[in-house]
Amino acid sequence: MKRVLLLGDSIRMGYDKKVRSLLKEEYEVIFSEEDNGRFAAYTLWQANQFFKQYGHFDLVHWNNGYWDMNIEAPMTEAIHPLDEYENYLRRIIRLSRQNGAQVVFATTTPIYEDGEALDNTGTEASINYCNDWVVRYNETACRIMESEGVPVNDLYSLCLKGPRYYKCEDMLHLTEEGYWEIAKQTSEMIRSLLAFEMP
Repeated sequence: MKRVLLLGDSIRMGYDKKVRSLLKEEYEVIFSEEDNGRFAAYTLWQANQFFKQYGHFDLVHWNNGYWDMNIEAPMTEAIHPLDEYENYLRRIIRLSRQNGAQVVFATTTPIYEDGEALDNTGTEASINYCNDWVVRYNETACRIMESEGVPVNDLYSLCLKGPRYYKCEDMLHLTEEGYWEIAKQTSEMIRSLLAFEMP
């Protein structure tokens, strides 16, 4: 059975089990059950741990953004300014390909109202969010993915169609409906990319 690795922040943690349930008869879907992928440098480290543990994955699907663009006091700049964000995205692509995996990048979901919320995965980190930041980081990521030939799972456009962009009460994370919509789109993209490969 082909193996799929899901990486990313707490948004990923909202849809990963749903993707697994949708693909359980077709692919082995693996992700961190407890650990948030946070910012891109942490996701790079996390990916390496999975490659060490499991070896080959047929496809790696990942998202990063909210933590990278976050300006958390007393810092006065993003955890990863755009040039650093670009560097780490390229390194995740390179590492995944070195281990024989196709790569898919998922854009950061839109912000309905700018504000601040606690990360919901037990880190107690405060995440500031602003849709202008999301647009800039997504534009940078999509430019990189185009140059690298990496397909993009456009979660940003998907969520724009939902009521209040599928945002839950904290206005950062998503409703169950939103996570299911993401899971369905993600599962279909994974199917389409892996369907024509030799088993």
